Amino acid sequence: MQNAIREVTPLIADNAVVFGLLMVVLGVVFYTSSLKNKYIIRFYSVIPPLLLCYFIPGLLNSAHIIDGENSPLAGIGSRFFLPACLILFTLNLDLKELWNLRKRAGLMFLTGTVGIVFGGPIAVWITSLFAPQIVGGAGPDEVWRGLGALAGSWIGGSANQVALKEILKPSPSLFSSIIAVDVFVAYIWMAFLLYGATKHQKFNHFFKADASDVEELTKRMDEQQKTSSRIPEAKDFIIMLSLALGGTGLASLLAEPIASYMTNHFPELEKFSLTNSFFWIVLVATLIGIALSFTPARKLENAGASKLGTTMLYMLIVTIGMQMDIAAILENPGLFIVGIIWLGIHAVLLFIVGKWIKAPFFYFAVGSMSNIGGVASATVTSAAFHPSLVSIGVILSVFSYAIGTYAGWLTAILMQLVSPN
Repeated sequence: MQNAIREVTPLIADNAVVFGLLMVVLGVVFYTSSLKNKYIIRFYSVIPPLLLCYFIPGLLNSAHIIDGENSPLAGIGSRFFLPACLILFTLNLDLKELWNLRKRAGLMFLTGTVGIVFGGPIAVWITSLFAPQIVGGAGPDEVWRGLGALAGSWIGGSANQVALKEILKPSPSLFSSIIAVDVFVAYIWMAFLLYGATKHQKFNHFFKADASDVEELTKRMDEQQKTSSRIPEAKDFIIMLSLALGGTGLASLLAEPIASYMTNHFPELEKFSLTNSFFWIVLVATLIGIALSFTPARKLENAGASKLGTTMLYMLIVTIGMQMDIAAILENPGLFIVGIIWLGIHAVLLFIVGKWIKAPFFYFAVGSMSNIGGVASATVTSAAFHPSLVSIGVILSVFSYAIGTYAGWLTAILMQLVSPN
């Protein structure tokens, strides 16, 4: 059946036209999501823009309007846009502020990360006890490969998810199912946290929390935000692109010889993906971004470095989405059970630690969404408490981007160990 599908001639074969169509899709999604019409607002409250950016290109591919499977655009997106946006996301990493948050916000963030890293393997193991076929598979359809990519998203963000997709190489049909689990489960959890933000005083009472440090943090962040942001100039965008794409070029230059060395001298490390050149591209690009955070380049965030990174990320997402087979999404609906168990472990662990250290609900929510949702969702969640707290969500999310690929890779390896043969 798959071979028959591949032989169908797409309606649009010109790559320039296909890319233009994808950019139009991206523009329409973001334009309509910003409209104030009550029906549109209600629609996007149920169907988030991120989901449409994946699934509309997938619908175009499934309807044979475009040929996503054989298009070079997906490869271009992952090799150019992904490392570039990782650099832009991490160049504003504020380790000093992160250290200042280490006691309660940092602990809740790390608790959330631990909940994902170990919750995934536990969820796979629990599911294998009563339905091993859900978490089994062979070759590219081994479920742990897709769940490993999901771990990248739930620890870091979409960029880390795509990085692990390229490293672990799940099949397109499996990855389509994983995207559905990601969006469905994660956004239900986000909806709960946003509801909790409106009732945060009751949650604080439950945790017996002292929220005075959150109030002090709100005032400090408000002052920083007023004094640091500026209107970007053309030279700012040129410098940001030169650093992002120049760093991507350097990462690509170094990755191939490192991967070749690993292949020739340590071939046994292939099972850990350390012979995969893309693994090293992502690693080197992330290290470049972190290194830039110690230089004046980190001030480019005031001119919108992370916004430019987000733009590249969504351009990447539509090129990934064009490879989806929408009909394959419900081939394994049991994966939703795995996702719910997984996120439930993450939530329970956060509740236990939050109750223990008497953390304000803000730390609970931002600690969770900095993992589960990345920059965009952590920003929305932080803003639900107070606009001045957005930067805290960004700081924690940027750190999650820095570790997301590697923590997600570790999660994938642990899930591989407990998966049924």
